[in-house]
Amino acid sequence: MCHSGSGCRICEGEMTGRYKGIEKWAAAVLFAAACGLIFTGCDGEDAEKEAQGPVAVENPKPALDIPVIIDIDEDGAGTGKEDKAITVEVSGEETEGEDTSGNTPKEAGDDNETGGKEAGDEGSNEAEDEGSDETGDEDPSEAEEAEDGTGKDGDAEGEEATDDTAPEEAAGPEVVPGSVESVSLNPGWTYADYSAINSGAAKLYRAAGGRKGVVIAVNAGHGTRGGGSVKTYCHPDMSPKVTGGSTGAGAVKATAISGGMSFADGTSEASVTLREAQLLRDRLLAKGYDVLMLRDDADVQLDNIARTIIANNTAACHIALHWDGDGLSYDKGCFYISTPDGIKGMEPVASHWQQHEALGKALISGLASKGCKIYGGGSMNIDLTQTSYSTIPSVDIELGNAASAHDDATLAQLADGLAAGIAGMF
Repeated sequence: MCHSGSGCRICEGEMTGRYKGIEKWAAAVLFAAACGLIFTGCDGEDAEKEAQGPVAVENPKPALDIPVIIDIDEDGAGTGKEDKAITVEVSGEETEGEDTSGNTPKEAGDDNETGGKEAGDEGSNEAEDEGSDETGDEDPSEAEEAEDGTGKDGDAEGEEATDDTAPEEAAGPEVVPGSVESVSLNPGWTYADYSAINSGAAKLYRAAGGRKGVVIAVNAGHGTRGGGSVKTYCHPDMSPKVTGGSTGAGAVKATAISGGMSFADGTSEASVTLREAQLLRDRLLAKGYDVLMLRDDADVQLDNIARTIIANNTAACHIALHWDGDGLSYDKGCFYISTPDGIKGMEPVASHWQQHEALGKALISGLASKGCKIYGGGSMNIDLTQTSYSTIPSVDIELGNAASAHDDATLAQLADGLAAGIAGMF
């Protein structure tokens, strides 16, 4: 009831519409506070003004011209009686109303004729998210990403900063075209401690022109004095060999590096592999490849493991040159040593054996393209120390056997074939 004793619908609590579910007196107080109005009672004059329809309340403060509509159900119970509306044009500065009811009023309802559904049915969380975007509020993590240039969208300045720092991060020793560098085994490299003979050094030849920026490791098989008297683990996990070879299946250790066989005319395999390696080196340098010669002299004090680890950390691939000591009296032809199934689950073989196979097939393809004889399907499964420790594409290529020709013309043909195979892969 009004303080004056006369009836007033606002005072009688018949408010509905936008403020449904809120205590009626509390809603009226909230509305009055938001509009800068104070209801001090409804006397006869107020009732007369109400009967005249919408009442415009003037305020000397700057006009905001915000129309506010309060729907008041005639009987306060939503029984279908005709609704009447009081429209108040509010002038003045925005004033935050204080909710004294303990409830949170909705900012927009389903039938709001002035605001539509800005908050609507999409939920308060989505509305708040959209609101923060519209007001320009930044998420702290996004702001930090934008500043350091690592954000997903990133700005131009962030991208430029990244590009400026990349060359410094990638910078290494200056490469001098046409130079020759010495590369020794670094004891900190993975598997380096498995090597038994490692006092020697490989030589890295840099292409003088047309540089490709790719290093090919060429390993002239054998050629390490005393290598036959030292043994090393066949596998980095110290498991036994799964196939025979120069060392039988089941052995845990094998010769660190053997002396190789002799051709029918008495020429040592080690001398022929060195000559072939030098021919291949010259062809690769002419094509713009850098070449890591794991053995560039008659002797180098690097066992099979040391050569493999140096190649792992210096080159894009590792190609070991050999001729097969099978004892046959006829030219067998070329083939590569493929990975047996028994070690494909052992690391690092498990992660790289498919690369080894791809390199072997590429070399056989290149050799065939130059008219070189290919043995059978071009491969043979053997468990090798080299393959067991390799973390780059790596293969032992057998270029014939003791009965094969090894004159300069034959070696040149083989070098052309190997270079073609390498060019097909790198």
